[in-house]
Amino acid sequence: MKIKSILFLVITLTLSSCAELSQIVDAYQPKALTESEVIAGLRQALEVGTDTAVKNLSKTNGYFGNQLVKIMLPPEADIIVNNLNKLPGGSKLVDDVTLRINRAAEDAAREATPIFVNAIRKITIQDAFSILRGDKDAATQYLKRTTQAQLYELFNPKIQSSLNKPLVAGISTNQSWHQLTSGWNQVANNPIGKLSGLTPVNTSLDNYLTNKALDGLFTMISQQEASIREDPLARVSDLLKRVFGSK
Repeated sequence: MKIKSILFLVITLTLSSCAELSQIVDAYQPKALTESEVIAGLRQALEVGTDTAVKNLSKTNGYFGNQLVKIMLPPEADIIVNNLNKLPGGSKLVDDVTLRINRAAEDAAREATPIFVNAIRKITIQDAFSILRGDKDAATQYLKRTTQAQLYELFNPKIQSSLNKPLVAGISTNQSWHQLTSGWNQVANNPIGKLSGLTPVNTSLDNYLTNKALDGLFTMISQQEASIREDPLARVSDLLKRVFGSK
């Protein structure tokens, strides 16, 4: 009888210990991510990335002071830059218009956040898992692929408006660009200029600047995304830590 009682006690204690051990293991065992966590995490990562990119680029020297995204004159204007000695005050004109096109981009970037937020809300669960398991810029590429045309349509009028604002010394970017190109075109169109093989410059500045400004935004968003994926310290919320720490 005593043996049975002791055996019963041992079995009870063993089962109890196993149950407690199982609870302890379960407590430390990472649970599988749910679909809602994945999509919420991806959306939050893009919100953080786009918000940071817009804030950094829309401040003074956000574009102009960042060599990674600084906007230079359109390639069609290389002929002006390479022949500045033929244009009175050419060097200063080039410096002025370069500053102003970057100021126009900085001004327009302030309006980008709502556009990105709209796009982020449309990410599906299938997209989210694909992005999570993709390359370090998979979210940025998804955003660029699915929204760039719409972003251009919404962003371009803001760029046009910025180009007409007197952002520097009471002179707008468009006025500065016109001063530079019209002075050059006079040189290029005179008989000597034609004999020298010089060509006029008639670039659509708003089209060029819109594309370059958007390129800069996506470049900065890509940097933020890579940081969140690779650096635990860049995961500023528990959700980001859980989603991106699970990879």
